[in-house]
Amino acid sequence: MGNVLTSVKRFLANKNTVTILGVLLAILVLYIGYNYRVKQATTPVTVPYAKEELSSRTLITADMIGYMEVSSSVVKNSPNLITNASEIINNYVSYGATIPENGMFYKNLVKTKAEQPDSAFNGLPDGYAPYSLSVNLHDTYANSIFPGNYIDLYFSAVDDDGKYIYSPFIKSIEVKDVKDSQGNSVFETASESRVPAELIFWVPNDMLRLLNLAEDISGYSIKVNPVPRNASYSANPDSTRVESDYIRAFIESKAAAIPENTVTTQTTDTTNTNNATNNNDTTNNG
Repeated sequence: MGNVLTSVKRFLANKNTVTILGVLLAILVLYIGYNYRVKQATTPVTVPYAKEELSSRTLITADMIGYMEVSSSVVKNSPNLITNASEIINNYVSYGATIPENGMFYKNLVKTKAEQPDSAFNGLPDGYAPYSLSVNLHDTYANSIFPGNYIDLYFSAVDDDGKYIYSPFIKSIEVKDVKDSQGNSVFETASESRVPAELIFWVPNDMLRLLNLAEDISGYSIKVNPVPRNASYSANPDSTRVESDYIRAFIESKAAAIPENTVTTQTTDTTNTNNATNNNDTTNNG
């Protein structure tokens, strides 16, 4: 027994032996770690998916959801991926988004009712108002004007001498939404074709007055026409502005000027009225 222990001690004391054991231990640790990582990356995780295309503002119900298995690496690399159906059911597809058939659910695509914006007017800044320009498929160049595009508005009319006017009117104005005649966003779903009926813009109050006047003045065949530009125009937008002083003056000349401070407050001095009445009664009695 003593000889065995002595041999073991000599074996372990040998530098070459220690080196070999260290290398074997390192290989064993790497092997175990590699297998653990592979197992973690390939272990399937069950996630919900859309059984049909879900368009913007759709209330998501349990029967619209199926389940599939994906590797855990997919979940790890997609921190916004929803893996729990309870975060989806009875919530809504986000405004302006579409979840395709067989598509998975992501946090930015699913909102509670309270989180849903009511319309393209959400976030309207102070001093601005929404402006709706009536259009048709032809005006939008066969649905070629999209939300987020910066476009120009041109002005056409017949002047007092019967001459035709066509000129830039508003430059570099952002399209906030494109809606159909039912108030639905034209581009919020790919499952149905929608015909544009209005372009929505946000404009400062003074520009809103000018645009509304331009549309309401009768007898001059006035029309405001959207004119799309290229991608660079939208990527590097200029300030939104009235481009033509001539057009501004033409519109203003057809409208009545409203003077400032037109609201006056008229008060009646009831004390003096009552005193005059009492004096008259005293005189009559005398």
